[in-house]
Amino acid sequence: MSRIANSSDSDRVRIVEERLLSDDWYILKKTTFDYRCRDGHWQRQSRETYDRGNGAVLLLFNVDRDTVVLTRQFRYPAYVNGSPDGLLIEACAGLLDGEDPHTCIRREAHEETGFVVRAPRKILEAYMSPGSVTEKLHFFVAEYDTDDRVSNGGGDAAEGEDIEVIEVRLANALQMIVNGSIQDGKTILLLQYAALAGLAALRLAGSLK
Repeated sequence: MSRIANSSDSDRVRIVEERLLSDDWYILKKTTFDYRCRDGHWQRQSRETYDRGNGAVLLLFNVDRDTVVLTRQFRYPAYVNGSPDGLLIEACAGLLDGEDPHTCIRREAHEETGFVVRAPRKILEAYMSPGSVTEKLHFFVAEYDTDDRVSNGGGDAAEGEDIEVIEVRLANALQMIVNGSIQDGKTILLLQYAALAGLAALRLAGSLK
């Protein structure tokens, strides 16, 4: 049986060499290190890591309408890897860029969807691609009302964003996972979380904070 690592295991990794491969958009490094395996012997390994900072993602939900708010936008990496048009349906998300997660997700929600987020509630943190990407995501849920929408959203045009805002029933969103219309990992996680908990329970949990 494996043991959960703790802070005392920091001596399991000894950095030998770190090389900067790119610092154009984000930071790509190649690191050579010695790793102490479970049986005690040391093994030399080499890994590339892509550091784009940490991020936050939010699922907006409405209990009375049984709906969630999602976005649709072009993702070039998806386009070059099998997505016919590169358009992915996602929950609202963005990089922290020096902000705390709560501040970040309020800003991103306003920019992308036009909604003012009243009470974002953090539910978990997760590494989404730990084999090569350093990013940790902070996951939030928040209830919305139609009156909370103060603009059309659409994202930051100066950053090349062209975002469509979608309101869909939760049941339909879950079916979109099954039929392949939703293929974004963070969004699938949030929708499954909402389905397991139930939107009414998400509302109740937020009110008990």
